[in-house]
Amino acid sequence: QLVESGGGLVQPGGSLRLSCANSGFPLTGYTIAWFRQAPGKEREGVSCISSTSSYTTYGDSVKGRFAASRDRATAYLQMNDLSPEDTAVYYCAAEPPTGRRFSPVFCGLGPDRYDYWGRGTQVTISS
Repeated sequence: QLVESGGGLVQPGGSLRLSCANSGFPLTGYTIAWFRQAPGKEREGVSCISSTSSYTTYGDSVKGRFAASRDRATAYLQMNDLSPEDTAVYYCAAEPPTGRRFSPVFCGLGPDRYDYWGRGTQVTISS
C-alpha cells in the first residue's frame, strides 16, 4: 500500500516536500506519479518520474516550482513557491513494469496508467 506523508499547512511562498513509500513492495521498477484534487475540482496530474529516474514531466500549473525525485524506497515531490491554488489532497500512484504502456524511460500523467494509489495527504496554503 502506498503511503504519502509530508503534507501540512504553509504560508504562500513556502515549501513542502511530500514523500511516497510502499509497505507491500519496493518502488524500484515502478513509475511514480503525483496527482492532486482540490474541493470541487477534477483530479489533476502534477508530476511523474520514470522508474530509471531519467524522465520527469510536470503539469503546466507547477512547472518550474515542483520537482520529482526518488530513491530505491521512496519517491519525493519537492514543492516550492506554493500558492493558495496549490491547496489540495495530493496522491501518489505507481505504474507497474507489467503495465501495458510502461516504459522505464518515460512516464505520463494519465491516471489510467496507474494501478496503485495512496490515500492522499492534505496540503493547505494559507496565510
